[in-house]
This record gives sequence, structure tokens and C-alpha cells, in this order.
Amino acid sequence: MKLSISDRRLLQALQDDVTRNQTELAEAAGLSRTSCWRRMRDFERAGLIRQKVALLDPKLAGFGIEVLLMVAMTEHSDKNRRDFESHVQGLPHVLECFSVSGERDYMLQVVARDMDSYTDFLNSEILRHQAVRSASSTFVLKRVKYSTALPVGG
Repeated sequence: MKLSISDRRLLQALQDDVTRNQTELAEAAGLSRTSCWRRMRDFERAGLIRQKVALLDPKLAGFGIEVLLMVAMTEHSDKNRRDFESHVQGLPHVLECFSVSGERDYMLQVVARDMDSYTDFLNSEILRHQAVRSASSTFVLKRVKYSTALPVGG
């Protein structure tokens, strides 16, 4: 999608604070309110703006453990991949799942209330899955950087 300088400013303003009103967004982008509204509608229709959400603090929401979980598959068949990926879609404790290259096949970002709940999750939801050969957990000690904003400004 071709983005003008105004488009980039608007997208940056939306990523900074989606709750800003139309006038503030238009001002930040250097557009009229009507043009701003039209561009936002175009972005949504094109799928560039996928959704508008509130970002919660995991610790304040009661999730004391964050884990990067590496998973290796039993075999690399299309069926295994589809089954595992479909299974992961239904797991609310999995925030993100990536198919990756290297020794492992998937990397999952997982949150849990405590070590016992993570152990239960790992054993019941991951290791028991027929497509999973093994899994390796790396526990996050401290989040150094977190951003959902893409660098659209340049």
C-alpha cells in the first residue's frame, strides 16, 4: 500500500493513542477531519488497520510468568502443522505463535498466573498434542522493550 507523509503521520498517531478524537488525529496528520476519516476508513477496508484494542499489563492482570516456548514437531507434514496451528489458535494463554526456522518448529509466547499453572498448561495443552515431539521453555526475567507500533514514520 502506498502511504503518503500524511498517511504515515495518521498511522503513527493512531498507534500512539487510538482514543484520540477525529480533530486531534486530523491535526497530527495535517489533514482535514473529512480526509482523516476517509483515510482511516480506507485503511480499515484494505486491512492495514486490523483492529483497535486495549493493551493490558500482564502482571497487573494476574499473569506473573511469561514464557518463550520452543516446540519441535514429530514430523513436518501439512496435517501436523494444520492440527497444531489450529490447536494453538484456541489457547488463550498463547499470546503469539510463530513458525520458525532452526532446530525447533514453533515459538510461542505464553503467559501464566504462576509456575504450577504453566506446568499444567505445558503438560496438558502442548506436550500431549500428537504433533509435538518436544518443547523447551525459556522464562522471561524482564521485558526490556515492548511495542506494538510499526515504524511507519520512516
